[in-house]
Amino acid sequence: MGNGVMVGDLMAVADVGELWGEAEKRRKGKAQKKKKSRRADGAGVDGSEVDGSDAAVKFVRQQCAQWGSTAQRITAKRLGEMAEAAFLAKASGMGFGVAKPWGDSEPYDFIVAVRGRLWKVQVKAAFTVGQDGCYSFRTHDHALRPYRVKDIDALVAYVAPENAWYVLPVRVVRRLRALKR
Repeated sequence: MGNGVMVGDLMAVADVGELWGEAEKRRKGKAQKKKKSRRADGAGVDGSEVDGSDAAVKFVRQQCAQWGSTAQRITAKRLGEMAEAAFLAKASGMGFGVAKPWGDSEPYDFIVAVRGRLWKVQVKAAFTVGQDGCYSFRTHDHALRPYRVKDIDALVAYVAPENAWYVLPVRVVRRLRALKR
């Protein structure tokens, strides 16, 4: 294992040299199998054809179908909001105090109370597998500036289709442009 930090009951582990290296190899094999099975049936939730670019919309519509919703337009912003809502449910469900700053002006999405300390947390999410068979996460803000230690304490990466969460200290991601899982 590489560098790690305890964040409540979650262990954030990252090794800058081979970040998720073994998991990535396994995932590539699984992604290729999934692509083959998707090509075999090819039908979306509404019976239409679904290709890799529509996978996020397909995933969201499947999730919404459980509640009888008819999601028409799923934007990248809406997907980000959904990831933030999932984080809020996950963190508060684990007993952490969670606060959301007003507006979108801060470099962090949440403030999380962990054992008397407040953590500034940025949430990133992946909803689809890329062409390389991996999930990708940006480790910078919208202006393409990398997150710094003064901006956030941790970056939380959420792989929505697998319901997998990764908590990474900012010192691990501050020099990276992206992460792949």
